[in-house]
Amino acid sequence: MWTPTEDEKIGVVICTFRGSVAQGLALEVGETVQILEKCEGWYRGFSTRKPNVKGVFPASYVHLKKAVITNRGPHETVVPLEDPTLTEVSSTLQEWALLWKQLYVKHKVDLFYKVRHVMMELIDLRRQLLSGHLTQDQSRDVKRHVTVRLDWGNEHLGLDLVPRKEFDMVDEDHISVSDLYKMHLSSRHSVQQSTTQGDGTRQRHGEPCRVPVPHHLLVNLKSFTYNSIGEDTDIFFSLYDLREAKTISEKFLVRLNKNGAPRNPEKVERLCALFTDLSNKDMKRDLYIVSHVIRTGRMLLNDSKKGPPLVQYRRPYGCAVLAMSDVLQTIAELKEEKDFVLKVYTCNNENEWYQIHENIIRKSSTKYTVPSTSYGLIISLQLLRGDMDQVRRENPLIFSRGVSMTRKLGFPDVIMPAGDVRNDLYLTLERGDFERGGKSVQKNIEVTVYVLYADGEILKDCISVGSGEPQVPEHRSFVLYHNNSPRWSEVIKLPIPIDRFRGSHLRFEFRHCSTKDKGEKKLFGFSFTPLMREDGTTLSDESHDLYVYKCDENTTFSNHALYLGMPCCKEDFNSCPSIPSSLIFQRSAKENFWISTQLSSTKLTQNVDLLALLKWKAHPERVMDILGRLRHVSGEEIVKFLQDILDTLFSILDDNTDKYGPLVFQSLVFIINLLRDSKYYHFRPVMDMYIQKHFAGALAYKELIRCLKWYMDRSAEVVRQDHIQEAMRALEYLFKFIIQSRILYSRATCGMEEEQFRSSVQELFQSIRFVLSLDSRNSETLIFTQAALLNSFPAIFDELLQMFTVQEVAEFVRGTLGSMPSTVHMGQSMDVVKLQSIARTVDSRLFSFPESRRVLLPVVLHHIHLHLRQQKELLICSGILSSIFSIIKSSSMDTSVQEEVEVMVESLLDVLLQTLLSIMSKSQSQEAVRGQRCPQCTAEITGEYVSCLLSLLRQMTDIHFQHLMENFQSKEELKEFLLKILSVFRNLMKLSIFPRDWNVMRLLTSNIILTTAQYLSPALHKNFTEAEFDFKVWNSYFSLAVLYINQPSLQLESLSPAKRKKVLDKYGDMRVMMTYELFSMWQNLGENKIHFIPGMIGPFLGVTLVPQVEVRNIMIPIFHDMMDWEQRKNGNFKQVEAELIDKLDSLVSEGKGDENYRELFGLLLLEKIEQETWRETGVSFVTSVTRLMERLLDYRDCMKGDETENKKIGYTVNLLNFYKSEINKEEMYIRYIHKLCDMHLQAENYTEAAFTLLLYWELLNWEEKLLKEFLHYPTQTEWSRKEALSRKVIHYFNKGKCWEFGVPLCRDLAFQYESLYDYQSLSWIRKMEAAYYDNIMEQQRLEPEFFRVGFYGRKFPFFLRNKEFVCRGHDYERLEAFQQRMLGEFPQAIAMQHPNQPDEAILQCDSQYLQIYAVTPVPDSVGVLQMDRVPDRIKSFYRVNNVRRYRYDRPFHKGPKDRDNEFKSLWIERTTLVLTHPLPGISRWFEVEKRELVEVSPLENAVSVVENKNQELRTLISQYQHKQLHGNINLLSMTLNGVIDAAVNGGIARYQEAFFDKEYITSHPEDTEKITQLKDLMQEQVHVLGVGLAVHEKLVHPEMRPLHKKLIDQFQMMRSSLCHGLPGLEKTGSGASRGILTPHGPMSPESFKLLHRHSESGPVGSLLILADGVVMEHPEDFYRMQASPSSSSLSSTHSAPSQMINSAHSGFRVGSPSLPDKYRHNREMLMLLPPHRDRPSSAVYTNVSDGPPTNLQRALFHQVIGPCKPCSDPNLSVAEKVLTTPSSWSLDSGTREALPFLSAHVGGVMAPPVPPRNLPHGQHLSMHFDAFHHQVSDLPPALPARSLRKSPLHPIPASPTSPQSVLDGSSSTLSGSASSGVSSLGESTFGGATSSSDPPASRTDTLESGSQAWTTDPQDLDSPYQPVKYGASEGGAALPPAGVQTLSHPAQQQDGPPHLYHLHQHLHQHHFHPLYLPHNPPLYSLHEPPPALPPKPYLREGCIPEEDPQSAPPPGPRPTPRKISQPLIAATKEEQAKVAWEHGVSAE
Repeated sequence: MWTPTEDEKIGVVICTFRGSVAQGLALEVGETVQILEKCEGWYRGFSTRKPNVKGVFPASYVHLKKAVITNRGPHETVVPLEDPTLTEVSSTLQEWALLWKQLYVKHKVDLFYKVRHVMMELIDLRRQLLSGHLTQDQSRDVKRHVTVRLDWGNEHLGLDLVPRKEFDMVDEDHISVSDLYKMHLSSRHSVQQSTTQGDGTRQRHGEPCRVPVPHHLLVNLKSFTYNSIGEDTDIFFSLYDLREAKTISEKFLVRLNKNGAPRNPEKVERLCALFTDLSNKDMKRDLYIVSHVIRTGRMLLNDSKKGPPLVQYRRPYGCAVLAMSDVLQTIAELKEEKDFVLKVYTCNNENEWYQIHENIIRKSSTKYTVPSTSYGLIISLQLLRGDMDQVRRENPLIFSRGVSMTRKLGFPDVIMPAGDVRNDLYLTLERGDFERGGKSVQKNIEVTVYVLYADGEILKDCISVGSGEPQVPEHRSFVLYHNNSPRWSEVIKLPIPIDRFRGSHLRFEFRHCSTKDKGEKKLFGFSFTPLMREDGTTLSDESHDLYVYKCDENTTFSNHALYLGMPCCKEDFNSCPSIPSSLIFQRSAKENFWISTQLSSTKLTQNVDLLALLKWKAHPERVMDILGRLRHVSGEEIVKFLQDILDTLFSILDDNTDKYGPLVFQSLVFIINLLRDSKYYHFRPVMDMYIQKHFAGALAYKELIRCLKWYMDRSAEVVRQDHIQEAMRALEYLFKFIIQSRILYSRATCGMEEEQFRSSVQELFQSIRFVLSLDSRNSETLIFTQAALLNSFPAIFDELLQMFTVQEVAEFVRGTLGSMPSTVHMGQSMDVVKLQSIARTVDSRLFSFPESRRVLLPVVLHHIHLHLRQQKELLICSGILSSIFSIIKSSSMDTSVQEEVEVMVESLLDVLLQTLLSIMSKSQSQEAVRGQRCPQCTAEITGEYVSCLLSLLRQMTDIHFQHLMENFQSKEELKEFLLKILSVFRNLMKLSIFPRDWNVMRLLTSNIILTTAQYLSPALHKNFTEAEFDFKVWNSYFSLAVLYINQPSLQLESLSPAKRKKVLDKYGDMRVMMTYELFSMWQNLGENKIHFIPGMIGPFLGVTLVPQVEVRNIMIPIFHDMMDWEQRKNGNFKQVEAELIDKLDSLVSEGKGDENYRELFGLLLLEKIEQETWRETGVSFVTSVTRLMERLLDYRDCMKGDETENKKIGYTVNLLNFYKSEINKEEMYIRYIHKLCDMHLQAENYTEAAFTLLLYWELLNWEEKLLKEFLHYPTQTEWSRKEALSRKVIHYFNKGKCWEFGVPLCRDLAFQYESLYDYQSLSWIRKMEAAYYDNIMEQQRLEPEFFRVGFYGRKFPFFLRNKEFVCRGHDYERLEAFQQRMLGEFPQAIAMQHPNQPDEAILQCDSQYLQIYAVTPVPDSVGVLQMDRVPDRIKSFYRVNNVRRYRYDRPFHKGPKDRDNEFKSLWIERTTLVLTHPLPGISRWFEVEKRELVEVSPLENAVSVVENKNQELRTLISQYQHKQLHGNINLLSMTLNGVIDAAVNGGIARYQEAFFDKEYITSHPEDTEKITQLKDLMQEQVHVLGVGLAVHEKLVHPEMRPLHKKLIDQFQMMRSSLCHGLPGLEKTGSGASRGILTPHGPMSPESFKLLHRHSESGPVGSLLILADGVVMEHPEDFYRMQASPSSSSLSSTHSAPSQMINSAHSGFRVGSPSLPDKYRHNREMLMLLPPHRDRPSSAVYTNVSDGPPTNLQRALFHQVIGPCKPCSDPNLSVAEKVLTTPSSWSLDSGTREALPFLSAHVGGVMAPPVPPRNLPHGQHLSMHFDAFHHQVSDLPPALPARSLRKSPLHPIPASPTSPQSVLDGSSSTLSGSASSGVSSLGESTFGGATSSSDPPASRTDTLESGSQAWTTDPQDLDSPYQPVKYGASEGGAALPPAGVQTLSHPAQQQDGPPHLYHLHQHLHQHHFHPLYLPHNPPLYSLHEPPPALPPKPYLREGCIPEEDPQSAPPPGPRPTPRKISQPLIAATKEEQAKVAWEHGVSAE
């Protein structure tokens, strides 16, 4: 049976329990468990780590602990009954553990190790506390260490500060808020202290003691390394003060033997001394540790005599000093000893020995000798602090090794009354003057000192030479060599017992130490002095000049009386003149001996006046004089004899009260005030003890009261008031004497004269009041008197309470305090004193009695009220208040307290609020209060007053609040009060008065505010709702509630679970309570709610965003209420709508709100709205708000995370569109326009930035309306703003190179300027427009790629989810790069491997799928593209800009597939995507609005291909006819060759076979028209070719004649082959109406582009025709060639199988044969046959290195160049893309991976071409293709570094080698084809020539390298042909022109002249695989013989003088965009050069 436990509540697991039984609770050793029930040896409960998991465990596994249980029952709280410090350490360490690991994760390694160290220390300290073996003192110390560490860790880990009292945490319920505030302050202070000075926080929690802490210096001699002495040494250490030039301590003596070891073996390792009682003042002195070394041995060290000396002399040797200032800092910080080395200096002249230390300190280096070695004395020092007992306790080791206590000379700064009894006479042997005595040399004099008692006996052991050695009966001074005036300055201590002092005397004997043979010492004189004078005073502290009496060595002093009768010194001689002259001893008149003495005695005095007072009865007539002279006695003497003096004074008083009364009173006052000095402060207890135990003056009180009253009454008249002030200061002890005296009298007389006593005290108080009531403004002395009185006054209360009742004393005090004038009439210094007096009154014992408080509180509050009203002395007032609250809180159970609180509320509440408001406003403006200049103090004052206010509010009950409300006379007063208190509360929330880590304080504050608000709301509701509605008060209340709920300290979600539970247990969730309060107040408003719409929407919205479900549930319906009220009033809720949307935006962007909130918001409001009449509008509004929230949340998360720029732009566009289209919030819309613009600028999307700003531009009109300041726009007219915007937009279009978009804006601006006659601006804008036209013609622009992206799956943000977009790629960005970028932006996404539309499963799945392929733009503006004469630069813009339609094609087979000719069944599926907006626009991508699908039949495809080729040929030929392209006809040659030569392979024949077949014609009667059209086009093609050949003949260079002849032959063959298919061709000839034959590529470009994924099986025709003449025999070859961007697989990381490649047709770089006319210039077409049955279509990486070269390889070079779009290869670096004439489609896109057979030479070595060889058919091509093969296959599909040594693309003077395009402005660009990298490019043209010795990796491109364009020098223009130049004759290898690709086989790399004929040979060797280089400039090197003059120096690359081609520096790499259309050639070379230079600079 399970029964609930009674006492067994908490335990610690002592053995791990696995919990393997049913319901078992798994437990680890050390866990704490709380026990709920027990049953037969088992407990049921839970672990405190996981309180929610309950289970059973064996009772034997748990060690029970005693506990305190509160709130018994299911929710009981159990706290272990142990030392609170231990509990705190455990819980804190658990909390730290989690944070500590985080430090490591966040790389805060330093703090990590520090915290670990502190945690280990805490565990150790906890163990010590738990052991229970510590004494009380030790455990206090351990606790102090614990709390310091806990506070340190909490601060560094950002945890809450723990308020403590005596090391334990305080419970805030049991103390007042003011005390709690003070504890927080002191805890924070202690944390700061511990952080700055380790554990130096000794008196943190106690009262700071007024006694200065003494210091003690430990000196330990480690070794003395001067072994050169070889004699015993005495080393003396002392402390020396340089400024006062005196030694301040006794000496510490160390005796060493000649080996340097201690003479006393017991002293080994114990040579240490403690210099005690050094005060703070001493530590600031200029102190030195001085060490004198005295040797004992021969007279002279270098004495040559052998053997030990007969007589030992003490002789000076050396001295060492150490400046304390140098070492003090070091030793003060350390806790252990620190070693120092002292050099020992020797004295040069013994006469100077007495001041050697000074000389060393002052560095008088002539007077001492520096030692030869750097060693000397090694000492260690340590500084200890505290009184002696404490030091002994803390450092037992030091004292255990026998440390010598070395005192200061004289008394320490603080004299302890019960201190040790001392009686020390310090004697200094100063100097002597002695006669030579007839000798030739001076004497060596030694002094021997004896202490003799009155009976002549030598006192044993009364001489101490230094601490550390035993005392001796006699002392011998050291000897100075040959010196008759020796100066010793040697100090010895004479500790003579007190009873032997009187009658004792000192005798000094002088001996001459001979250095002759015997070395004996001869006595020649002596001196003496008694220690005490006749009058009983001791020898005074001064220098004494003693007489020297002659004697000889035989003299014995057996009868000391013989000399004691003689005068010892001059004073003595004067006092006894009649000295008999017949004495044995004669005084030596010329000899003198000086000594000085200093007495440190607690029992003897040297003061005559003091002795006279103590023996006053001997001379009663001198009493007046003696009392008068007491003031001149030193304090030390008085405190030594304090008790005797007091007894004497009171006996004098008893002797004659009237006569001696005032003088005794004065003396008593003097002594009492003496004890106020800190030096004698410790004698106060002696005084107290005396009064209690020894004082016997029972009658004294009468005289004392009389004198005191007399003094006070005189204060109004007397000018000098020093004596009055002294009496006032002594008030406390005077009262002690008075009261004690009265008690004694009362005891003796059984209470007689009680009334007289009482009335005399009453009168005394009247006098006190009189003094205080005097107006002191004119008398400064009076102010001091009053101040002295006020200071002492509170100290007398305790005395009075011994004789009077509490009530009576309180009345006395009230009268006194009441007599003080109010603030206005007093000086400010008096204010302070007065308030301090009140403060001490409040702190006194008297105030703790309720009956006295009833009397005193009103008067105290009155004064405080006065000060607060005037904002004076705020700090003191707050102190008084907090003391009052502290007392009231501690006794708050009494009923009397309720009345006191009532009094305080009446007097203080209002003025407190007023004070706080003014302080807060000041602290906000940083004007600190008077006398508190720093903001820190202002903050402290604010904190003090806030805590006072909170204390008061916390004490108030509902009765107090009720009375308070009733006491207001009018509603106006009530309103004012409410506004004040609400305002203060609001400021409390806003200003965060308490630091962030004062969580205890913050929570308590919140609790008090909540309670107060609950008390105030009824008053507000009752008084200010109906007719008296007051908006201000209500608004103030709501604002407070909102601020309150949003407080950071109340957001429990951010707390750790344990802390959250703690807060909830104590206070509950205060946000919810306040929310209920807020809601009910809102409901109480009734019709007045309308006043708070829309003002309160934002604040309330902020409240609903607090992540607390209950708060949200309560508050969200308020919005429905608001909508309802506004609907009633206005018929709509537009304001609510507008405000809600506005505020939602700003709040969400601040990080508030979450997905749950969005759902809850919609749910709750829709539910409410359902019942309303305005349901429809409401529902639509709520829906749009939730959708907005969705977007805002996405936007915020994106901005907050480190998302890519692209994603951020996407989110912003989406939000912007939402604001515009769905919500129509113009201001928000404009804000987001600017945010979006900034993002575009950051990403350098200038065109998009311009389009974005255009959105705002469109909103503005050209009007003079004034617009207010907004965002960064100033206040200005609408016209000005629109103009500024126009300029900015134009600027951005310019930076984005979209000048065509900028031109209309220029015109618009021009029109405005013109209409305003602003011709200056007009001129500027027109020039700008003109410059834009120039830019269009001259500057290169890249045509971007376009990609279609589908985002599928629910994991995408909703604005992308399951939608497709078309994106405009970046410059040079190819498909793979784009795919990489997208996958980088969505790292979770999976790339789809096919282009088909995804199914429903993918759309609804919880993941992300990306589908990407390239698409081709379908321009709308066809007109311009069909105009022949329009330059291609202009057309290229219209091809890719402002396009809304994009398409991609997919080839597929319909019906049976013809193995012989697949064209018959190859259809194209063409998908057109229509976007919502044309690109470019405000974003780089737009959503697809609709898809259009059409199927193109094989015949239509053929028509389209041929038509496009015709158009291309026509354009090109016309350009040559009209001389738009000058000189270089390579392009024409290659194009014609591509079309004509392909026919040999049956290119067009394939179409003939497929469509002119009778079978086809009969089976497709509907195609008759199209077949006719195809025939016409073919005939037209023949005609066009004829014209082309005619033009070619005119222009062809003589050397190229063989090629031309070959073309003519091929053309004849082509015509004849066409004749078979097209009878009657000859007849029509060139006169055919269409004019020119169609191209031979019968497939649509698209079909060509990619192979059909679903190709059927069956043999495939042996030829594959690539559009424009690339013919393949084997279709599988085509797979290796994957030509278009669309064919590239997904990038290497997510590569797709080739189905994707095959079907993703969208963005061919090749033109499509089926393109309409308007598109002819756009692309070159590539047609692909279906794959071979045996070769799977995924064979993207087929290895073709084995086997002979295929026809594709051969045919590859037929690709003809057509005007087409440049492509951007994702695999290319920017450098690679720098091509003069880009290819329209190049193998680069897909072939990096897809053309293994092209790999060999992609990065091959550039080498000069080699002479031709006759190769067998198969070998020929392998030469080129194998050359490619090896390297490409090794290359990863990464970005090959492409050499930049291409010629620049600027309009520079044309020259055969300059890279100008052969085309003029209208020419189309050259198309790169499959062949475009076959041969190595002749980079070796100029100085950067790459010879065969270059490293093989010098070039890694060549696939697209050849697209070079050419122009000729102007001087060459006349010549129709340009001769080939062979370089051999020029003295160096001739270098092919910059763009010519030379072919070489790796094995044949050799230097030699280029044989262009070799190329020509290739073209002729096999008619079916002419080796053509379509993308390169023509292979004929067109040069004239060198001109007569060398070319001008300004010509750039390509125009370098040819005499020394090697000498030119290599041209720097120059980035050049891919697509180039050249401008017309500039007029002169200079201009061209200039333009070229400028362009070059700009490009760079």
